[in-house]
Amino acid sequence: MIIIPVKEGEAIERALKRFKRKFDKTGAMRQLRARKEFIKPSVKRRKQMIKAAYIQQLRQAEEA
Repeated sequence: MIIIPVKEGEAIERALKRFKRKFDKTGAMRQLRARKEFIKPSVKRRKQMIKAAYIQQLRQAEEA
């Protein structure tokens, strides 16, 4: 459970923003979406390889 103490005189919008940031860091939504359907390990690996190649290509383009 995420607890966000609201300081005296603090705007609720600011506290809500802190809550959202903390919630994103826990990764609960990402985990929920990932568990929604089963993805074969081979497909996961393939996506990982494609993503790594893409990132490497971006870094190489940045250097040149």
